[in-house]
Amino acid sequence: MGFSQAWADAWMHVQEMVGGILRALPQIVLSIVVFGLFYLIANWVKSGVKRVAQAADLAPGAEMVLGRLARWIVIGAGVLIALTIAVDSFQPGQLIQLLGIGSVAIGFAFHDILQNFLAGILLLLTEPFKIGDQIIVNQFEGTVENVETRATTIKTYDGRRVVIPNAHLFTESVIVNTAFPVRRSEFHVGIGYGDDVAAAMRLILEAMTDVDGVLRRPAPDVLVAELGDFSVNIRARWWTDSVRSNVLKIQSEVIAGIKERLLAHAVDLPFPTHQVLFHDQTEETDGDRLRQREGWPAGEDQAPESRGIGTSLDRIRRALADLKGEEAQMTAASSQGASGER
Repeated sequence: MGFSQAWADAWMHVQEMVGGILRALPQIVLSIVVFGLFYLIANWVKSGVKRVAQAADLAPGAEMVLGRLARWIVIGAGVLIALTIAVDSFQPGQLIQLLGIGSVAIGFAFHDILQNFLAGILLLLTEPFKIGDQIIVNQFEGTVENVETRATTIKTYDGRRVVIPNAHLFTESVIVNTAFPVRRSEFHVGIGYGDDVAAAMRLILEAMTDVDGVLRRPAPDVLVAELGDFSVNIRARWWTDSVRSNVLKIQSEVIAGIKERLLAHAVDLPFPTHQVLFHDQTEETDGDRLRQREGWPAGEDQAPESRGIGTSLDRIRRALADLKGEEAQMTAASSQGASGER
């Protein structure tokens, strides 16, 4: 009796479930149809956003990201509407509230990932640099290979790949060497103090203009930079293509050309030198002592006396002899005073 009753109750429960499903079947079918429509609309929206992004001349990565975002937004809206149709008790506000509470925990758990994702979207939209640009980020320098939503990859000049999180690129300073088509380089040249500065500047300018790859507009120029410790420093400046390989190649040719041009015209290219003055060496072989000498004043009526070791010893002997003479005189005077008292 007990088993039969349990079986009857279970069968009745199954019948109620099947009946509920059959009653809800039109709503379920309608919700599936609505979701399918939103899915198709999402693909159309994605294609439309990509076309708009292409028309706006955005980066390929930006087109992809914007298209995906638009597609998922439409699909999310379709899921909410489909659930509302299929389940009478479902309220979209409850799901949004639940997602709002859960987003706080998700935000703490995936803080870095979300930060890099948002930074990647902003980088793709603002485009401070593009794929193929040569950039410098902290100690890394290379060519941008790809800009993704999480990280940006660059290829260094020695053939290595560096993956940089987008948050670093968005918050730190980035040098874009190829942001403009031309780039200026400069080099300091030191010439001797006895050389003609104007002539040296003209030779340097000629050497720069003779190098292929140095642009005529903007034109190269030459400036006197400073009066250094052992040379007059001249700054040579020229413009080239901004690609690093061209910059280095032309810089090498410019420096080599300046050196050859200056040496061919007997312009001194001094190197650091040190001069040590020994102020106690004023022997007669040093020159005319009545003229100004480095470290010593010029003589007036007679040449300054030598201060060599031998001469100094002679002066010491003479000083000792004078002291002995003074002592002898003092002794004789005291003896005469004593005899007079007697």
